[in-house]
Amino acid sequence: MPLPADPCPCGRLAPGGPGGSKGKGAAPLAYAHCCGRYLPAPGADAAPAPDAESLMRSRYTAFVSERADYLQATWHPGTRPAALDFEPGARWLGLQVRSHRATGEDRAEVEFVARYRVGGRAVRLHETSRFVREDGRWLYVDGDISP
Repeated sequence: MPLPADPCPCGRLAPGGPGGSKGKGAAPLAYAHCCGRYLPAPGADAAPAPDAESLMRSRYTAFVSERADYLQATWHPGTRPAALDFEPGARWLGLQVRSHRATGEDRAEVEFVARYRVGGRAVRLHETSRFVREDGRWLYVDGDISP
């Protein structure tokens, strides 16, 4: 689990301002100011993600941290698997959100590419995920994986 001041694993950048060692672009948000707001320690209360992109980013961070409890809690009950297994030895390398759009008042899609390495092999997961908002909370429904 990242420490509060660590850069958030999802890679979200602070809006505006210089950042980074070369002064290019914005600085990464700290975990406490990003996914840490939605992904608390097990059993603690958290704020609901305000939109589908924030939920998707927090779910990426949950995969990095192997937080099956959070992934299950944010998965729509109609499509949620009974159990989750994590790829042994997977090392998550980064997330790129390509697009996010509302598809209805309480529906959205987020296209992303997540990269990880396992057993010396690089893996690229390109998915367009679907989300719904029920009772004020965004939930992951399912997604289409692209080559």
